Amino acid sequence: MLTERQKLILNAIVDDYIRSAEPVGSRTISKRGDVNFSPATIRNEMSDLEELGYLEQPHTSAGRIPSHKGYRYYVDHLVKRGNLSVQELDALRTFFTEKLQEMEHLIQHVATMLSSLTNYTSIVLGPELLSTTLKHLQIVPLNDTTAVAIIVTNTGHVENKVVTIPDGMSVSDIEKMVNLLNARLSGVPLLQFKSKLHNEISYELGRYVAKYEELMSMIESVLQSDEEDRIFVGGTTNMLTQPEFKDVGKVKGILDLFDEAHTLVKLFSEASPGIQVRIGAENSVEAISNCSLITASYSIDGQLLGTIGILGPTRMEYGKVINLLDYLSKDMAVLLARWYK
Repeated sequence: MLTERQKLILNAIVDDYIRSAEPVGSRTISKRGDVNFSPATIRNEMSDLEELGYLEQPHTSAGRIPSHKGYRYYVDHLVKRGNLSVQELDALRTFFTEKLQEMEHLIQHVATMLSSLTNYTSIVLGPELLSTTLKHLQIVPLNDTTAVAIIVTNTGHVENKVVTIPDGMSVSDIEKMVNLLNARLSGVPLLQFKSKLHNEISYELGRYVAKYEELMSMIESVLQSDEEDRIFVGGTTNMLTQPEFKDVGKVKGILDLFDEAHTLVKLFSEASPGIQVRIGAENSVEAISNCSLITASYSIDGQLLGTIGILGPTRMEYGKVINLLDYLSKDMAVLLARWYK
């Protein structure tokens, strides 16, 4: 349990480090108007906070920086939601009064606007990806090597894709797989389709079909384009402007992640409803283990439709981003409610 003085000093260090990206010393903290302690007292408290795991000292003679544990405590107990500026509010209000004709335009504009307002990278999952469920699957062979896969969703959307039939695969095997998938996965959200395909269907399918793994790969190829079409990323190169990521080699894994639709979907599927903050190693994807991801979901009548996320360094303006996503997700819900009427 931190004392009130330790909370005040930790809050000051996180705030200063977010602004400067430089280790924070006791003398710097003592000059703040809201911290009325001597540099010696602050140094002692900083040492205690370091022992407790809330601060780190990158170099022997340097000041301290927040650890992932320190950021977590800051987000959970200390952060104050920053007020949006008049310009930022105007940008949001103007955006939502525009009459966009296509849903894709709406989602892409959200991603672009968020990256511009925050200088971080934004990731938006469109409504259909999270709310759409499988209604019916059909595979129609055209010849010995080619077939058309047809996915019908609960929204009436029909997805068609030409696929290659694995060598030696009979029409009978394809029919067995399709019947099993329709029986077991009808009504399952497409977002969960792949995990259930491997975790719940693969063993049973293997009992009836010799080359079932190749058939599952064929089905996955149909779903892959569906994911890519509904993920929108804004400000992909904003990471390169952050001091933590001046080394292009260090940020390469993050940039590669933006091209991996399935990994991004998996990352967002772990988010709970409402606003969630995951710091550093709390993210399940290794490429962003030194980043923070803040997500906000938007719903209509209790049904989750999509998720908006901001990815940036752990030295993120948490208060501002949380407030921005809270404001935006609520307006997204209102706009989409009108859209679907």
